[in-house]
Amino acid sequence: MSFLLSFASRTASRDRLHIFTTNYDRLIEWAADMAGIRLMDRFVGSLNPIFRSSRIELDMHYNPPGIRGEPRYLEGLARYTKLHGSLDWSYKNRHVRKVAVPFGAPSFEPYFLEPTNCLIFPNAAKDRETSEFPYVELFRDFAAATCRPNTVLVCYGYGFGDEHINRVIEDMLSIPSTHLVIISIDNPGNRISNFYERVGRSDQISLMIGFPFAEITNLVDTFLPKPAIDLTTQKVQEIITSRGWDKKTSKEDLSDDSNQLGELI
Repeated sequence: MSFLLSFASRTASRDRLHIFTTNYDRLIEWAADMAGIRLMDRFVGSLNPIFRSSRIELDMHYNPPGIRGEPRYLEGLARYTKLHGSLDWSYKNRHVRKVAVPFGAPSFEPYFLEPTNCLIFPNAAKDRETSEFPYVELFRDFAAATCRPNTVLVCYGYGFGDEHINRVIEDMLSIPSTHLVIISIDNPGNRISNFYERVGRSDQISLMIGFPFAEITNLVDTFLPKPAIDLTTQKVQEIITSRGWDKKTSKEDLSDDSNQLGELI
């Protein structure tokens, strides 16, 4: 969760974080729920969300208490795209819908009447299939988000084995102000080093390969910025304020309250 918060808690007035994943599991959705991060994708609806190609650049704002006419961007929000489909996407009657499959469910039944309609890549013919619906829309989002000035793309755990993705990244690096950060535990099949040498833009690429750089705990503790949205600290501060502990000044009072706060945590 801290890994996601390090990126998602950026100042809301800046461009929104956009998460792209090639995995079709729902680990990122679960982590976002635990961290209180709102994810925005191309699906519209509540009971039976449907994939929409016509989605515009929606965002979320709020009006601060006592202030009208000055909406502010909501913090803790990220855009989300699953490039290779998802376990809970179903394709039927020319529509893509999100099925309410519980996280960690041992079986598709009874959530999918026809499990074969589950929308993930069924084979290795990815280049051909990315030209079909809905993948063409997803890769259009990927290209639009990355291939523009001052973009920073952070790849964590991606092995550079998909040429249809690699081509978009190469196009992005043709813009001088863009930057690519590659974080990986290993270099499978030398694909990362081969990509680095083929592109030939060393000034625009940062490599963090191997342990301890790519180990996620060390990465969060040492290299990534601390989340601006610290849910634990925020909750502790709410408790302190509600009980009036922030107004006490004597050492005895503060010592007693510290013990009580420790018990609460």
